[in-house]
Amino acid sequence: MKPLFFAISLLFSWQSFASDETTEQTEPQTSNEQKAEKKDVPSLEFIEEKPATEQKSASETETAKETNEPTQSSDEEKATAEALKAVAEVDDSKVLGTQTPAPAEQPKTVAEKQQAVAEAEKAVNQAKEALTAKQQEKARQSRESMAVIEQLIAAYNARNIDAFIKMYDENVEFYTFPNELMFTGKEKLIARYGIMFKKLKCIKSSPIKRIVLGNIVIDHELSETCTQDPKVVDKRSEFVTSYKIENGKITKVLFFR
Repeated sequence: MKPLFFAISLLFSWQSFASDETTEQTEPQTSNEQKAEKKDVPSLEFIEEKPATEQKSASETETAKETNEPTQSSDEEKATAEALKAVAEVDDSKVLGTQTPAPAEQPKTVAEKQQAVAEAEKAVNQAKEALTAKQQEKARQSRESMAVIEQLIAAYNARNIDAFIKMYDENVEFYTFPNELMFTGKEKLIARYGIMFKKLKCIKSSPIKRIVLGNIVIDHELSETCTQDPKVVDKRSEFVTSYKIENGKITKVLFFR
């Protein structure tokens, strides 16, 4: 009987020991799983919350941009308007066609109308007088210049060296076109034309065409000379000569050859 009781006790003890050991093994596993779940849950929450945070920050950024864009555009518009206004105030240049002419004030009374008409007529008469005076001065110069050249040609055809030299200024300049200086002064002029007048038997210069403008005379002339018989012309040539006259004297001669 005792051995049976002892065997039963031993079996019962072994079963309780086995259940305790199983319980101990199960508890660590359960605790480990709980720890793992605890660790995983925050990580999952972090993973799930991170996009939400980013999404929030992105939406805030977009909202800020949308809020700032109208402000920036309005600021830029204001700055542009102020700059244009400053340029308009500083720039006083007038471009043809961009200015709006201000309407003239209309006379209100009969007296004002008569005064306006009188002022207009006075302005017109002054313009006519100024133009007439200028034209008259130019015409006077042209007449005097042409008279000098007429006397010069008469002295030239008569081979009168004294009368010919008399028409030139003391410092007269002779050029060939366009601006090549030949000589200056009366002394060289006398030496050049004095010999020619003595050598030739006849000289005749006839203007083909003449242009006179103020103190400038341009002659297209035909020159005929006699070397042997004064009645026989043995040489003919055409010249274009420009004369500048000042104070009744020829100061510059330009030959076109």
